[in-house]
Amino acid sequence: MPDSETRVKIAADGKTLDEAGVKFVVNPYDEFAVEEALRRKEQAGSGEVVVFSLGTAAAQETIRTALAMGADRGVLLQVDKIPTDPFEAARVIAAELKATSWDLILFGRMAIDDYNHQVGTLVAELLGLPSVSAVSHLDIDGTKGVAEREIEGGIEVVEFPLPAVLTVDKGLNEPRYPALKGIMAAKKKPLEVKPVQTGAGTLEVAALTPPPERKAGKIVGEGPGAVGELVRLLREEAKVL
Repeated sequence: MPDSETRVKIAADGKTLDEAGVKFVVNPYDEFAVEEALRRKEQAGSGEVVVFSLGTAAAQETIRTALAMGADRGVLLQVDKIPTDPFEAARVIAAELKATSWDLILFGRMAIDDYNHQVGTLVAELLGLPSVSAVSHLDIDGTKGVAEREIEGGIEVVEFPLPAVLTVDKGLNEPRYPALKGIMAAKKKPLEVKPVQTGAGTLEVAALTPPPERKAGKIVGEGPGAVGELVRLLREEAKVL
């Protein structure tokens, strides 16, 4: 996803972002997923953490970040354009995961650039595996797991068998920062690029528009003496009082 601190521009087609000069970073919720996978491997003392990404060639940079955190290898399912329809993304990812057996498949709860909550759960359905979404606490014992989800007014506790697909939420862990040693090691770790094709899907972005510009602010004075004028402006101009 584009770095949240990057000033993005809408492309000439009015439907996509102009990616020229844009820095891409790991989606924050996916960082929780990577961190949890690394912790589970460390606790078990064995295993392999593989990072999959569906994206353009620019996604290699974000995969390398996960490798620097400690993942063993990465796989880029490369497309010319990321599909708008989450089902198309899930279909391609599920087809890749189906070729190998996994103990645990972790996704971020959502992507913060489009607030899509669907891909992980759709992958679980396509693979025929148990799924728990928005996990904020996780315990695994052998082939069984217990997950907690924050819901309105409380905590929901869900038991499930492994293998399973989970989407993880903020609060599950605190992702580590890649150390210099990890960054150097990531350059030598395997990153496989597999060109894939996605379907047209049933969703289409009609248009992207920037948010309206904010009106210029106004300084009405300093200290207690400005209170009267501030109240007058809030009442007569802003009409919020």
